[in-house]
Amino acid sequence: MITRLRHVVETLILLTSLTLLGGICLSWTLVALPLLLVLPPGPGRRCGRLGILLGFRLYVWTLILMGAYRLDLRALSVLREGPPVVLAPNHPSLIDALLIIAHEPRVACVMKSALMNNVFLGAGARLARYIRHDPPRRMIHEAVAELRRGGIVLLFPEGTRTTHPPINTLQAGVGMIAKEAGVSVQTLIIETDSPYARKGWSLFRRPSMPIAYRVRLGRRLDPPVDVRAFIVQLDQYFRAELAGAWQNQWLAARAQPGSSASAECVPPTQPRSSASAESLPPGS
Repeated sequence: MITRLRHVVETLILLTSLTLLGGICLSWTLVALPLLLVLPPGPGRRCGRLGILLGFRLYVWTLILMGAYRLDLRALSVLREGPPVVLAPNHPSLIDALLIIAHEPRVACVMKSALMNNVFLGAGARLARYIRHDPPRRMIHEAVAELRRGGIVLLFPEGTRTTHPPINTLQAGVGMIAKEAGVSVQTLIIETDSPYARKGWSLFRRPSMPIAYRVRLGRRLDPPVDVRAFIVQLDQYFRAELAGAWQNQWLAARAQPGSSASAECVPPTQPRSSASAESLPPGS
């Protein structure tokens, strides 16, 4: 009886949180669309990022109050008033970018181009002058310009959520942007005890709550001279830091409702090479 009641409560919390997030995003879309037409780039950028930060921060507070998450995001406060950097986190969950953006107003997120036309996120992202992931040359140009304005660029080196633990093959963009702009790469290590919202996990599939989620500050790497060597170094660093985290998540996945700990969660016995030539354009 107690277990069934807990499942009902967790389901209600999940549905309430998703409804709230959708409502926040749609409400900001209705505000951002007309602002896109009247505000010049500078004021639009500041207004857009402030609106997204406040909306996401409200959502984060709600997650904590409802008991859906236990969040430890204190490490992100170090970024405030700091120098321009490329933020390079690992990417276990769909909520990663949201939590980072909710704590730092200077962040310009590199987003998949399809999301720029999304009814929930597109107008706000365009107003905030977030950066399209492709084409690559344009992405690098806009990211470098953002860093030279004193901003922070958030780019997940994996390109998508982790599907090959502990980390996917890394893409070269993070190193190329840092090299071109002459700024450091600040790594972030994201750890969670739940597989909720990972690749292949439906947002409507109930996890066990509360979900423990922590972001800690990783190494800050100097601007690269050799992008290929830098990506190898970054890959080795992430693998060393995350070695135990994915084993813990696999164990947590087995305890989730309806889960049999699919192969996606099982750490491979042989690490995949993350510095493949395919992840780098010729001459990088």
